[in-house]
Amino acid sequence: MPSLNFRTLDLNLLRVFDEVMAERNLTRAAEKLAITQPAVSNALRRLREAVGDELLVRSGHGVEPTPRALALWPAVRQALGQLQESLAPGGFEPASAQATFVLAMADATGATLIPPLIEITEREAPGISLRVIPLTTRDPRRLLDDGTIDMAVGYFPAVLADLTARAQADNVVAHESVRLYASQYVCVMRAGHPLADAPLSLDQYCAAHHLLVSFSGKPYGFIDEALAALGRERRIVLTVNQFFTAGRVVATTDLLTVLPLHFVGLADVGGDLVWRPLPMPLPTVHVDALWHRRRLYDPAHRWLRETIARAARNTPTPITLRD
Repeated sequence: MPSLNFRTLDLNLLRVFDEVMAERNLTRAAEKLAITQPAVSNALRRLREAVGDELLVRSGHGVEPTPRALALWPAVRQALGQLQESLAPGGFEPASAQATFVLAMADATGATLIPPLIEITEREAPGISLRVIPLTTRDPRRLLDDGTIDMAVGYFPAVLADLTARAQADNVVAHESVRLYASQYVCVMRAGHPLADAPLSLDQYCAAHHLLVSFSGKPYGFIDEALAALGRERRIVLTVNQFFTAGRVVATTDLLTVLPLHFVGLADVGGDLVWRPLPMPLPTVHVDALWHRRRLYDPAHRWLRETIARAARNTPTPITLRD
């Protein structure tokens, strides 16, 4: 491997490397950099020669990074971001900005966050548009990686545990998160349900018929994992992909479902529902915002993160129904 002389390294090569890593495509990177694709290819060739590694190899319609490239990119991205912030601070003016952000979240999260979020943006950044799409996975990192969304907001315990483990092992961590608020899940049923007038036992819970809110459509969730740890299981007869739909269904049937407590009072069926604490221990539910590290020093994205955090602080106090 050649010895890299940093004093003679053309730092423009790092800008090209950063853009190609972000896009995983030479043509798109060239468009973003306003140069030709041959110029991108030539810059990558020079950087390969300087570091003694292929860095990026062709794969399908794009390129895939080598382990060396994955190790280099976080440091390059951070250094370029800090340099940009130092030379051109405050590159985003909310009052005059024209931009669209794409957020992925479940309907329960949207019902909580979107009203205060849109109140802030309408007042402070009237040119900003938000597109909220359904969250269909508990691991949205692929959507962040390919740029489909700017941010995911939800309950991602497995993702955050993996990111923590990677960081502790000094591996590349490509995603960042911030905690927005905490909630808890409760068992919800219709008023007048046979189980509505007394504390809910584990035997009663497992013997009942259940509706599961499943983003993926799979009839198994974290409640079932908690039951399995106790050697128990429940009968799921229906899965839906929206909390609001679940609330509407259990309001008129004898099915039980599990909803975030803060959402029960927002579902507009409050008079038809009662809730009970779940008869098994569960961890506190933390709602987090998750994004790709390549956006860390983007002024527009930083404004988005800060604004969502403000909206979370302005969410109304959860409504407690009959318990």
